Amino acid sequence: MTGLADISARIAAIPIWSGPVDWEPLKGGLSNESVTVTDAGRKVVVRFGRDLPFHHVSREREIMSTRAAVAAGFAPELIHAEPGVMVSAFIEGRTFEAPDVAGNIDRIAKLLSRFHQEMPRHVSGPGLAFWVFHIIRDYARTLAAGGSRMAERLPEFLALAEALEGAQMPLPIVFGHHDMLPANLIDDGDRLWLIDYEYAGFSTPMFDLAGLTSNAELGPEQSEELLARYFDRPPEQDLIRSHAAMECASLLRETMWSLVSELHLDAPGVDYVAYTRENLDRLDAALDRYQRRFGRIS
Repeated sequence: MTGLADISARIAAIPIWSGPVDWEPLKGGLSNESVTVTDAGRKVVVRFGRDLPFHHVSREREIMSTRAAVAAGFAPELIHAEPGVMVSAFIEGRTFEAPDVAGNIDRIAKLLSRFHQEMPRHVSGPGLAFWVFHIIRDYARTLAAGGSRMAERLPEFLALAEALEGAQMPLPIVFGHHDMLPANLIDDGDRLWLIDYEYAGFSTPMFDLAGLTSNAELGPEQSEELLARYFDRPPEQDLIRSHAAMECASLLRETMWSLVSELHLDAPGVDYVAYTRENLDRLDAALDRYQRRFGRIS
């Protein structure tokens, strides 16, 4: 855990302030810490994080992706960045919750479509990829090596991942966000902002679409509306099936993310065991819905 004195010292060490500053913690953050800082009347967000190789998280990649998102007009201004620290402009607005996603499907679909199309023009450096099925396989290796309490279920998880991967339909490669939690969307009253880029990289659009609907717990009709808005056509059955399978993959990945975090992280106030249980329950429910609609996955 990080104490208040340590956070104050870390904030004070950032060489951009005009004088003494006030700060407050921001809620959320399962693998990093964020605070708001007021400096000479200007409010900013300071995000502290370290490389997490077991989660495929590189802060250098996050900074690059954030700069690209700022240049493309999706993210708040990045004021300062150094290893382990990012300072961004604070957006006065409403941070989305699940009901906000349901009420803004058209706006979010248009945002994601533009994001996927425009971001490749702004990213730089190595062509970083995010393929959820590779990540699941790599998590299984990490969990086996670390003696996870659910090590005996890893063959089951891997078999499920293979079946879900086989249910995917070919789609264009885009640059995705890959952490489409409602709280990563902010509405300032005029437009939507997208924040937090630690998992950004190249993939198909399906993980962002499925992650959004899964994290916001949207029903089938709302999910199909998102697909229709994003692809600008009524979704065919193969697309609906692929999306439903990716929702399951998203929850499987989040379950295994939490299991890996049980081994390697200790964020203040976070109960990773409870988070694992929550996502495993949600995965079981999503698989049940999938199989009742499309038949047994195997």
